[in-house]
Amino acid sequence: MYLMALSALMNMVLDPLLIYTAGMGIAGAAWGMVISQVFVAIVLAYWFFGRKDTYVSVSRESYVFQKQTVQDILDVGIPASLEFFLMSVLAIIINGMLVKVAGTDAVAVYAAGWRVVLFSIIPLAAIGTSVISVAGAAFGGRRYDKLPITLNYSFKIGSVIAISISVITWLFAHQIASIFAYTPESSYLAPHIAAFLATMCFFYPFVAPGIMSGCLFQGVGKGMTSLILNVFRNILFIAVFAYLFGIVLGHGEHGIWWGIVAGDILGGIVAIIWAKVYLSRLLRYQ
Repeated sequence: MYLMALSALMNMVLDPLLIYTAGMGIAGAAWGMVISQVFVAIVLAYWFFGRKDTYVSVSRESYVFQKQTVQDILDVGIPASLEFFLMSVLAIIINGMLVKVAGTDAVAVYAAGWRVVLFSIIPLAAIGTSVISVAGAAFGGRRYDKLPITLNYSFKIGSVIAISISVITWLFAHQIASIFAYTPESSYLAPHIAAFLATMCFFYPFVAPGIMSGCLFQGVGKGMTSLILNVFRNILFIAVFAYLFGIVLGHGEHGIWWGIVAGDILGGIVAIIWAKVYLSRLLRYQ
């Protein structure tokens, strides 16, 4: 969790420096992402292979090949990897639509604002990681009655955190935006970034049900179901609504923003309904 936060903070600082101060433009945003991710990867590698003070130690001597274990990991790991790929595809689609309706400045606003969004949902992602572990233990021990408790508790805690972050973001949107637009060359973007943040905060409360439901499915070994939910959210909902509001209906940049909000809200609702239906059937036929 700490490294995820550090990566997001590094990205926030590097993006405006590389885009405007270094004059790299959109490529600067890409390099900011690469540098922050590589830094985190180096730190993680040092912890695992250098200091070796983590709870689980990695060594060649402890490795024993087990085909079923590999299969179980791939059943969850491959769909989870494809979920990140979908996020990249969605970013390409959104950037393309923004360039079409509002130019490269809109991409800069989206890139800067989305860093805040990713930073804001880190606590929810951390809770979701815990859901995977708890759900996996309950499912493996055939304590299916604990799965609804896990989902409901994480959903409630996540919703409280998300609503709190939404309120803070909405109240201090201008102050947060100033972090990305503190140079004379980029100061004109500050009001647009603030408007983006004030819009995005409306879907934060619906991130919790989406993340918790997806992590629950990963915990019980249904990685493909989690992937399908992400396809619905990223492609069928967000991309379609962004195109509908921003281009078809002609609302431009702000229409794309509201399309993202609408898609995320609908995706969260579908995810929590799907998870509850699955759990009810699991308990009924156990």
